[in-house]
Amino acid sequence: MNKTDLINGMAENAGITKAAAKKALDSMLIDIEGSLQKGNRVSLVGFGSWSVSRRAARDGRNPQTGKTIKIKAKNVVKFKAGSDLSNAVN
Repeated sequence: MNKTDLINGMAENAGITKAAAKKALDSMLIDIEGSLQKGNRVSLVGFGSWSVSRRAARDGRNPQTGKTIKIKAKNVVKFKAGSDLSNAVN
């Protein structure tokens, strides 16, 4: 499923136009992104939660040459599925 498929499904399930569904989805994604940028956790009970974690700098290896390289530290987004979502796929 891609974003277009999701918008089409939202429009059909909610009985709204595709334009309204796109606007709602874009708004939700902007809000989630903004909250994560501030370092906050986003939780949708039963569905799951997103959080930001710091990945430390480390040494890596170039698979083509085998040469050791430095990988910079960075923030990564983590998602943990909620119980309802986990139960739905199992």
